[in-house]
Amino acid sequence: MRSTARTITVTEYLQGEKGSPVRHEYVDGQVYAMAGASDRHNRLSLNVASRLSDHLGAGPCQVFISDMKIMADDRVYYYPDVTVTCGPPGADPYFRTQPVLIVEVTSPGAERIDSNEKLFAYKRIPSLLEYVLISQDQMLVQIHRRVERDRWEIETLSEPLAKLRLESVGLTLGLDDIYRNSALG
Repeated sequence: MRSTARTITVTEYLQGEKGSPVRHEYVDGQVYAMAGASDRHNRLSLNVASRLSDHLGAGPCQVFISDMKIMADDRVYYYPDVTVTCGPPGADPYFRTQPVLIVEVTSPGAERIDSNEKLFAYKRIPSLLEYVLISQDQMLVQIHRRVERDRWEIETLSEPLAKLRLESVGLTLGLDDIYRNSALG
């Protein structure tokens, strides 16, 4: 559940976040503390991030895990579980603005935010080609794929032998690989 604090500016948020022991997301002047993640959540994020990192190697695209902020717009900053960017890093090494792929591992407490609020915000990022939601409690993956500027397709996968095509980076992952060592796969 999100709890609000006083309204602050983006500059205050970004400066405060650099020295904060707790990560916070920022939405329109409000900061929201990030809850800790379960071992399964971490395992799923690591499985996807490591496969992406191996696949992309030293190329122009970079993989980031949950400590890299994404600026969804000038009033919204999130910490996705896994992000791939292929553009220049920008002036601030603590956030990126041009992701091509964002992956969120959903938990019961964050599922509504990930599949509604964040989906809406992420779809407004011009560079974003795919947004993937991975359930930590059941073998279930949903991918939102941009097919035109303002048109998205949704694909849902739930079978262990199903394959997740990440067209944005040219990688296919089996659900069995995503859920490896998670007690679900």
